[in-house]
Amino acid sequence: MTPEELKRLIAQKVVDARGTSCPGPILAAKKSIAEVPPGEVMEVLATDSGTRKDLPAWSRKMGHEFLGVLEEPGYLRLFIKRGK
Repeated sequence: MTPEELKRLIAQKVVDARGTSCPGPILAAKKSIAEVPPGEVMEVLATDSGTRKDLPAWSRKMGHEFLGVLEEPGYLRLFIKRGK
């Protein structure tokens, strides 16, 4: 998705994992994805730069769709669409 499309997304759940380092953001996403209905979007806020690589890999492994990442001053916004 383009950055403009990502900015317009409405996330069903926002997970704030800022200030945690690996594997904190992944564990937070794993715990919270169950609260998101299939086909809906979860947004993960993270300050750990490794999350940019780790979250897409985790999403694919778990059957979810990684939609993209937006860089904000001091943190990342990562978007996942829940699979089954």
